[in-house]
Amino acid sequence: MTAKLKPDWAGEDLLSRLVNVLIQTKPIYALMKQQARQVLIKTAEKNGVPWRQTVQEFEASAVQHRLAAITQPEITYPDYYRVPFHAYDAGNLCWLAAFEAEPATHAMALRIWPDETLTWQTAQARLRASFHEILAAHGPQQVSDILDLGCSVGISALTLHQFYTKQQNRPVQTVGLDLSPYMLAVAQERDINQSIRWVHGKAEQTGFPDQSFDLVTLQFLIHELPRTASRAVFQEVLRVLRPGGCIAIVDNNPKSAVIQKLPAVLFTLMKSTEPWSDDYYTFDVESTLQSVGFSDVKTLESDPRHRTILANKPTSSV
Repeated sequence: MTAKLKPDWAGEDLLSRLVNVLIQTKPIYALMKQQARQVLIKTAEKNGVPWRQTVQEFEASAVQHRLAAITQPEITYPDYYRVPFHAYDAGNLCWLAAFEAEPATHAMALRIWPDETLTWQTAQARLRASFHEILAAHGPQQVSDILDLGCSVGISALTLHQFYTKQQNRPVQTVGLDLSPYMLAVAQERDINQSIRWVHGKAEQTGFPDQSFDLVTLQFLIHELPRTASRAVFQEVLRVLRPGGCIAIVDNNPKSAVIQKLPAVLFTLMKSTEPWSDDYYTFDVESTLQSVGFSDVKTLESDPRHRTILANKPTSSV
């Protein structure tokens, strides 16, 4: 039997359209949004993730004083970024989203291996290692400058920085860029060694000079974007990469049996908090990368739920 290319609950399939009707019904959507939050928090805490404790610790810290310094006031937020998602009316542009991002990330890792009994620490380490191992085997051999786009609260950028520093036994320069200054303030607070440069900016228009980076990663970012924005990001990445440099994308795998077989309650709750799900699960990432100028595009299964897509900037590019 041929494997399905995407879940039945995404795209234009009947099931997907029915779920979308429920989501677009405001009273039902409001209930879904609250249920999504409660399910995630309870599941996380049941598995040892200190969700509410983490939020309380951030609330009691000095992190909120970092906001003004890191915010670039001239930035205009795209319309797609101002819609409610992740059960927050303000999306990522609020403190609660930033304070809950770390425990939510740990909870997400636990869902990858539902049949195994793992601590959240082990699941998170395995999730990051699965991506790093693919980079080591198929990515660039020498990396000096790294850009992590959509870095959120810094988990992805910090672990990537540590991986390459250890692997190459020499320092690397890593930049984490995100559109939410709230997320970046938390990232700065978490970066106790001040090892990363945190930048408030748009992934579609970073402002970095041409040919600045050897590796650009998009970790769990593009499922949160409409495909038009993803294409614009790919074009920007091509510009800032050095010839021979690599783009590495890790995200939900539309062909994953784990994702395709999610219970109805879970995929409905997920779609209610991810407004660009239909666009992402029907988006041909590989052909889009090729069309904007990347070469050597390859897709590898990172773990039971995610795929990694790698592509290179041709050495002849200018």
